[in-house]
Amino acid sequence: MKPDVLVAVTVFPEILDKLARHFEVTANQDDVPWTPAELTQQLQGMQGAFTTGTVRIDARLLAACPQLKICANMAVGYNNFDLDAMTAAGVLATNTPDVLTETTADFGFALLMATARRITESEHFLRAGQWGRWRYDLFAGAEVHGSTLGILGMGRIGQGIAKRGAHGFGMKVIYHNRSRLDPATEAACGARWVSKAELLKTCDHLVLVLPYSADSHHCIGAAELAQMKPTATLVNIARGGIVDDVALAAALRAGTIAAAGLDVFEGEPTVHPDLLACHNVVLTPHIASATLTTRRAMAHLAADNLIGFLVHGQPLTPLNPQVLAV
Repeated sequence: MKPDVLVAVTVFPEILDKLARHFEVTANQDDVPWTPAELTQQLQGMQGAFTTGTVRIDARLLAACPQLKICANMAVGYNNFDLDAMTAAGVLATNTPDVLTETTADFGFALLMATARRITESEHFLRAGQWGRWRYDLFAGAEVHGSTLGILGMGRIGQGIAKRGAHGFGMKVIYHNRSRLDPATEAACGARWVSKAELLKTCDHLVLVLPYSADSHHCIGAAELAQMKPTATLVNIARGGIVDDVALAAALRAGTIAAAGLDVFEGEPTVHPDLLACHNVVLTPHIASATLTTRRAMAHLAADNLIGFLVHGQPLTPLNPQVLAV
């Protein structure tokens, strides 16, 4: 008898076909936004779940779903998982690292460029019919080539952005991370480790690529923004909650920093109205990994984790591998 699996979000039909070869699949192809109670009900009797970052798995849900054995996230981030609660309940968590690194780094750099060069702001100006003549200062933005790129969080994606900046744009790259990279990796990235305070006060463009946790919550707030140059830009492609969105909106209005580019937000898909009112911010709806090639690779890896664990006992990318030893 095939195990029962819930696909909690809409996904490529080919993924459902792949899963159906191994499981009895219940799929939410209408992408209904279930409440926690509805999700709990849908998971009754399920041994596996295919999830994304919008699907919260916590202790209360786990207590009500004793047959659940694995949740496979179609994302590299997993702040939607209460990992400690999952481990305590003996439920495996998996994610999709590596397959989205280069695509996300591409987008991070694109967002940096759009922010620095005021592309969104100038397009709105043009579409509104306000462009009458050339001016020497018309949407004059910040230099990218040869400037100083700061990266907070130097994992795979951070390293990808560093390489693009150092090797493609001749940027001076500095970074801060909990653990310093080895000398060979620093050299490959053209990057130099500095303290967080040095990073904030020195960089012309700051890109956030660190994972969300209780420790990183609001690690960029009013005090940190005040340490940055008034000409600096801030880009967040990490997770909402790393930046205090209210403080950022206030800094943008006051000219504390020049501009921001945001792909992630606190409480998304809701965006704070103070940010929406700012002219000097580029806003995108959490699409840093959004190419069809990459999203397919993410979906296949999530499916392969379900198959690997429930069929063969060998998941590919476990987050809490201690569950496997039980």
